[in-house]
Amino acid sequence: MKKRTLVTWIGNTDLWALYATLKLKREKAVIEKVFAEQGIPMREVDGSGPVQGLLAGEEFTEIHILSNYSAAATKLYTTWLNRKVKTHPASLTNVTDHSQILETVTPILDKLKLSDGHELCFHTSPGTPQMASIWILLAKSKYPATLFKTYKKQINEVDLPFDVTVELVPKLFENPDRFWQHLVDDGPEETPGFRDIKGKSTAIKEAIGRAKRASLFDVNVLLLGEAGTGKEMFAKAIHAASPRRDKPFIAINCAAISKELIESELFGHKAGAFSGADKDHDGAFMQADGGTLFLDEVGECDLSLQAKLLRALQPPHNASLCKREFRPVGGTKDQSAEVRVVAATNRNLTDFINAGNFRKDLFYRLSTISVKLPSLRARRGDISVLAKSLLAQINEQLSSHERPGYVEKTLAAETVKFLEGYSWPGNVRELYNALVQAAIMQDAPKLKPRDIESALSSIPSLEAGPTDEIVFTEDFHIDQYLGDAERRAIQQALLQAKDNMTAAARVLGLDRGYSLQKRMEKPRVGLLTSKKSK
Repeated sequence: MKKRTLVTWIGNTDLWALYATLKLKREKAVIEKVFAEQGIPMREVDGSGPVQGLLAGEEFTEIHILSNYSAAATKLYTTWLNRKVKTHPASLTNVTDHSQILETVTPILDKLKLSDGHELCFHTSPGTPQMASIWILLAKSKYPATLFKTYKKQINEVDLPFDVTVELVPKLFENPDRFWQHLVDDGPEETPGFRDIKGKSTAIKEAIGRAKRASLFDVNVLLLGEAGTGKEMFAKAIHAASPRRDKPFIAINCAAISKELIESELFGHKAGAFSGADKDHDGAFMQADGGTLFLDEVGECDLSLQAKLLRALQPPHNASLCKREFRPVGGTKDQSAEVRVVAATNRNLTDFINAGNFRKDLFYRLSTISVKLPSLRARRGDISVLAKSLLAQINEQLSSHERPGYVEKTLAAETVKFLEGYSWPGNVRELYNALVQAAIMQDAPKLKPRDIESALSSIPSLEAGPTDEIVFTEDFHIDQYLGDAERRAIQQALLQAKDNMTAAARVLGLDRGYSLQKRMEKPRVGLLTSKKSK
C-alpha cells in the first residue's frame, strides 16, 4: 500500500457524532461541557462525522489529529476512532483567524518526516471555513498535498487546477468573498441559522456565502435588496450562526414607528421624559445587550435620528467594535451596551445620499460588510424548491387541531411551471401570500395554475407594476417578460372592475370585453388557459 499521511482538524460535527454513541453520563458530560463553554447547543447528527467518514473509506499510514478542544474530549474522540493516531493540541483563541490557524499548523507539518513517494493529505471538511482555506493554500504551495472532503457519506478529492502564486493570490485580491465561497466546503451542517434559506442558484449562494462569513465577525452588516427578499430571515441567520446566538435578537422596523417614538424605542427613556412615560424604559440597544440588533428599513430614519445612530455606532476609544454608548430620552448620563448591528433597506441609499436624505458617514458605519439579496426573478431556478418548502410550512400551520377539516395541498406540475414563469414583483413574500391564499380558498388537494392566478389577482400590491430594473438571467425571454407585464395589468384591471370584463377592457383602453378575453387566452399571458382546459 502506498504510504499516506493524513492531517486533519476535529470539528463540531465530529464531536456531535461521537456524543450520539456515548452511554456513560460522565463521558457525555465531557462533550456537553465543550459546547456549553462555546455557547453552542448540542445537536443530534446522523452518521459518523467527517473524520470517521473519511477513515471508513480511505487508508492512511499515519493519522495526525489537530484539536482545539479539551484534552478529555480529544481523548474520548481518538479512542472512539479506534485507530492509531497522533494528536496535536491547539490553543486557538479565534478559530476563524487565518494567522492563528497558520501559525498552529505550520510547525506540525514541518516536523513530519515524509519519504519520497509518501503522499501528504489534508481533510477540508472538519472545522471552520478558515481552517479549510489554510489547507487549500498550503496544499497548493509549501506543502503539496491531496485534499479530501466528505459530505453526506460521500468522499471526494478536491480538484483545484491552479497555481497558487500565479492564479490564487490575484483572484483573492479581485473578489475574496466570492472566491473563498466556491473553494471552501464550509459544511452546511456546521453552520446553524442558514438551513432554512432555500435555493441553489449562484445569486443566493453568493449572498449566503457573504452572510456566513460576516456572521463570524463582530462587524456591522448592511442587507440590501427589494422588499420581500428575506432580509429579516438573513439577519436572524447571521445572528444564529454567530457566537452571539444564545443572546437576544431584537428587531426594530424603523418605518413602522412614528418619528416621535423611534428614539425612545432605540435608546430608551427616563420616567417623565414625555407624556405617558411613567417609568424608565430600556430601548432596543439595551435589550439587545450581548446579542444582535436588527434595524429594518433603516433608510426611513430622518436625519436627526441618523445623527444619534451615528454616535451610538461609534465605539469608544480602545473599546470593542460592538461597544455602544447612547443616552436615553430625558436622561443626563450615557448608557452602554455590547451590541452587533445588522441593518437592512430596500432603498437605493446612494440616491438618498446624493439627495441629502441619508448621511454618508452613517452609510459607511453600517456597511462594514454589505450583502445584496437577489430578487426572486433573478433566481427563477429556486422558485420550485421555495414554493414546495413554503407550502409544506403552510400545510403544517393550517393542519393544526384548531383548523379541523383542512386538506393538505400539493402543487400540480403545471402549477410549478406557472410559478417559475411569473415575475414575482413582491418576491418571496408575494409567493408566500399567494400560496397561503390558494391553500385556504381551494378545497381540492392539488393546487392548479388558476388557483394561484386567482390569489395573485386578489392580493393588493403597490409593487404590481413592472420594475425599473430588468434582470437578464440565463432563462430570460422578452416574450415571457412582456407576458408578465400584460398579465399584471389585466389582473389589476379586473380587480378594479370587480371582474366585469367590459369595464376592465375600458380601463385597459380596449374596445370591448371580447378583445380582453382574447388577450387573456394568449399563451404568454395564460390567464384563461386553465379554464379552457377544464
